[in-house]
Amino acid sequence: MSTAVKTSPFRDLSLFVYRSGVGVLVRKVMRDLGVPLVIVMVILGGFQCLFVKVTERVVTQITPMFSSLTQMAQQFIPGLSASFIEEQLFQGPGKMMQTLAGGENLHFERAMHMLSIGYVHPLMQTIFCIWAIGRASGAIAGEIDKGTMELLLAQPLARFRVVLAHLSVDLITIPMLCLSLWAGTCMGWWLIGPYQVHPEEFKMPVNVPEEWLQVDPAAFGPALWNIGALIFAVCGYTMWLSAAGRFHWRVMGGAVLVTLLQFLVNLLGQLWDKMEWMRPLTVFYYYQPQKIILQQEHAWTANLSVWNGGQPLAEVPVLAVLFGVGIIGYAMAFWTFQRRDVPAPL
Repeated sequence: MSTAVKTSPFRDLSLFVYRSGVGVLVRKVMRDLGVPLVIVMVILGGFQCLFVKVTERVVTQITPMFSSLTQMAQQFIPGLSASFIEEQLFQGPGKMMQTLAGGENLHFERAMHMLSIGYVHPLMQTIFCIWAIGRASGAIAGEIDKGTMELLLAQPLARFRVVLAHLSVDLITIPMLCLSLWAGTCMGWWLIGPYQVHPEEFKMPVNVPEEWLQVDPAAFGPALWNIGALIFAVCGYTMWLSAAGRFHWRVMGGAVLVTLLQFLVNLLGQLWDKMEWMRPLTVFYYYQPQKIILQQEHAWTANLSVWNGGQPLAEVPVLAVLFGVGIIGYAMAFWTFQRRDVPAPL
């Protein structure tokens, strides 16, 4: 009497990937991405490590001195407050800098608020998008442009396996990129923290609440889901463009244009009321790791208030939207790639 051996779904999936030839493609793509992946991870982690030092400078020296000067000025100018000065500083062109840093709810005198800027910094978002567009645009259109796709499809390999292989690569590389951010923050805090204010360095009384200097590196971990979802979303719609394209540079240019327009619409929509209704149509509207790090209310959802006169319309999960965009992009890439002709190399 034979006994059935139970296998886990993960083992079944790995056997399917290996036997279908997808594993060979994954290893090939990972070898090609080896050096660029390491470089990007070092840049992301290094920036976060450096930002820990920048935050120390701000919360232990600049903001305490600024706060003390404000308190001294209140003796001569009744009614003067730090919030009033902040409003004046962030008017006009300064409003854009405040928006890029996280908006009006950000408190620069608090360590966690300052550190969270590193996860929404324009440089970080640029690197995320460059990686996603560069990798996905070369996945299919790049191979066609080089003439290697025809050789690949000459093998007994179904086209859906090509798309599945690149999806598998994303599932490997995106968590590595996200973890490099967190590792940079943790390493910086291990090297530099904890933050301390030394009153003897100032020629005026300084009073900084101890809780403002507290940092919890574990709070940055959940935000990695939102970061990974953004990268996956950009990869998804770029993969669709790649599956329909012929030339690598055209696909990359188109994906850069689409992504840049979304970024500008989301940014300008926060500065110009007439464009605000367009923000939910961009993937960057659902990118809010800062709220997740600071554990603000409704951090994991977007309420679409811009479509309802400033009042909450619906609580939409941000991860569902971003991962949904990525999945739809890959599904359309599969559908397009299955039905198109692969031209011979020029």
